[in-house]
Amino acid sequence: MGNEIIKEIVIKPLKVKLREPFIISLGRLDYADNVSVTIRCESGIEGVGECSPFRSIHGETSGTCEVIGKIIAENLIGKNALDIEANVLLMDKVIFGNTSIKSAFDMALYDLASKKVGLPLYKFLGGEKNKEIVTDYTVSLSDAEKMADDALKIVQRGFTIIKVKLGGKAEEDINRIRRIREKVGMEIPIRIDANQGWSKEDAIHVLNELVQFNIQHCEEPINRHAFLELGEIKRASKIPLMADESCCDDLDAARLIKLDACNLFNVKLGKSGGIFKALKILKLAEANTVEVQLGGFLESRLGFTAAVHLSYCSNQIKYFDFDTPLMFEEDPVLGGMVYGDSGKITIGEEPGLGARYF
Repeated sequence: MGNEIIKEIVIKPLKVKLREPFIISLGRLDYADNVSVTIRCESGIEGVGECSPFRSIHGETSGTCEVIGKIIAENLIGKNALDIEANVLLMDKVIFGNTSIKSAFDMALYDLASKKVGLPLYKFLGGEKNKEIVTDYTVSLSDAEKMADDALKIVQRGFTIIKVKLGGKAEEDINRIRRIREKVGMEIPIRIDANQGWSKEDAIHVLNELVQFNIQHCEEPINRHAFLELGEIKRASKIPLMADESCCDDLDAARLIKLDACNLFNVKLGKSGGIFKALKILKLAEANTVEVQLGGFLESRLGFTAAVHLSYCSNQIKYFDFDTPLMFEEDPVLGGMVYGDSGKITIGEEPGLGARYF
């Protein structure tokens, strides 16, 4: 494995205005309020990572990430950056939770380690470019007419998959999808995400009403703590259920599998605490034939570049939700993932992430 002794860790806020407000059932965001982590070693090699804390999901903010990040940094200085497992275990010993800021450290460690051996991250992780990666584009929660208009604009921009934020009142959500289908037709795939917004009864009702509208899958219909009710919704719905907020790490994934609570997992580095634990979820998904969507929060292209690399590391990863950097007013990243026509995404062969900040 070798040694690369950590000499310095720099933690910085990264705030970027969004072109339009991003609205879900859990609240509204006007900025991507992120945090970057740069880990430098005595040899001069360095790695960079990023997180995007959602206070309503992580219980973290950019401010708490900076404070906790300094505590983590104090404990990692002098450690071997290449021993990623030991460093991840150390972060968990230092403080419970705080998966958002931990994911930025984890990402930086993987960037550094793959640069050390001169491999792009996906190859360092044992992956190969054996699939086409196409992102959806998200319609924020609003009134039905605006959402339908927004969906039509997405189609006119060439995107081939739409994701729709729901989680409001049941009948209003049904009407939102009805109006969207009237505007965009029935062919384009639509994914829905309630962000925990429904009760069990409303979830069953809405999902059964939406079957007629060709819905690909539904993310997190009910409160994350009510995961024991997911199985009942799954059995009552013909629309596949995807666990998101209730599936953070591999322990959550194992529990959901045991309960037969969902059809799919939504894996996000900011929930799992980074790549190390995301890989554990993917192993469980492979062993239990659970299909996976990779997503994120409001990371820049740097954070999502890490997710693109991870996308090549498991055949269970079928769905991609990598659109939020397109919502930024400005792009703070050099290199990394490239958006092509129709939402197609590619990455290069540079060592590590292949991305850095200006």
